[in-house]
Amino acid sequence: MTELRALTDTCVHCGFCLPACPTYHLWGEEMDSPRGRIHLVQQLLDGAPATGPILRHLDNCLGCLACVPACPSGVAYDRIISQARVRVEPARGPIDRFRRAGIFALFPYPRRLTVLRGPLRLAQWLRLDRLAARWAPSSVAAMARLAPPVRRRVRLPVRVPAVGARRAVVGLLTGCVQSAFFSHVTAATVRVLAAEGCDVVMPAGQSCCGALAQHTGRAAQARRQARRTVAAFERAGVDVVVTDVAGCGSAMKEYAELLQDDRVWGERAARFASTVRDVTEFLSDLTPVAPREPVSATVAYHDACHLSHGQGIRLQPRALLRGIPSLRVVPIADADTCCGSAGVYNLLSPGPAAQLAASKAAAIRATGAEVVVAGNPGCLLQIQSALAADGGPAVQVLHTMELLDASMHGTRL
Repeated sequence: MTELRALTDTCVHCGFCLPACPTYHLWGEEMDSPRGRIHLVQQLLDGAPATGPILRHLDNCLGCLACVPACPSGVAYDRIISQARVRVEPARGPIDRFRRAGIFALFPYPRRLTVLRGPLRLAQWLRLDRLAARWAPSSVAAMARLAPPVRRRVRLPVRVPAVGARRAVVGLLTGCVQSAFFSHVTAATVRVLAAEGCDVVMPAGQSCCGALAQHTGRAAQARRQARRTVAAFERAGVDVVVTDVAGCGSAMKEYAELLQDDRVWGERAARFASTVRDVTEFLSDLTPVAPREPVSATVAYHDACHLSHGQGIRLQPRALLRGIPSLRVVPIADADTCCGSAGVYNLLSPGPAAQLAASKAAAIRATGAEVVVAGNPGCLLQIQSALAADGGPAVQVLHTMELLDASMHGTRL
């Protein structure tokens, strides 16, 4: 409590955070701004109950972190909202607890998600997903709208050798949702890293990194998953740990703080966190050796929140894209404004998430791009769903690594 009080006391209520906050833009409500939420947290610390309006306004926060770089006082809002969510979690009502328990019993577990692939494919073939999107309860309807077409799962070996001279040994997080539904993106990432001279190790025993739980107030679950992740990569003996999921990278870089009070894991977590890199961050530090073939397309790049705001990675992905011959990269207005995905926010708060997604889709349409790329699977699903819903012409939605892989290997998009 003392640390949380000290963090909230650094806010001078200047209001520079207001223009950066997506939910403040949606509703113009002071309590749905970072400044307002900090005031609510201070009320909690003074003894106010964590129910009713306080809980609702804290839940309305996307956790997009756009306010953090906007704050001239250096307020650590990311730490404030994380600690506040842990504090209010026990105050939830039974229905809310049940809904959240269901989500967190499924999404952080790749094996359970893999089992879901078969029924989901059948539901999509029978078009039952469309019925669910219209008539099911809100969270289930949101899942149905966001669910990607079930593609053939790409199975990769534990270790993929470098093409040519080895320059680094890289550990790659395969993740939970990523491994179950975006294995084609993982495969693209592996091919890119190998082409740039990296042995790529995907250690057995890894699972969810804990990002979903960590960013939603479920601290105990996040710590368990963080310990498992650290142990898996320690055994692998890699130089650096790379991820192609923005939310995962942000969470893993915070392991030192997450496990700082753990006598056994604290130092190990800090060492691990110091080795974590987003794949675009890592590749930007390597002198490119793999040739790039031309890709004739107009591409818009969307900044995933936990990549741009959480990790400060904005220039590197754009630089990699501009290194592709014939590719035209066009800016999206407010490219770093949240698309509404925000981990599981689009499942827990589908209404405001859909509003933000519609705005993002309109901004993408305005660029005239035929392809939009991002570095986070949640963003890809959210943007793809919004573009499909607005009735406009088809826009291809790709991960940054898919586009880079297509250029390196001369394949069509």
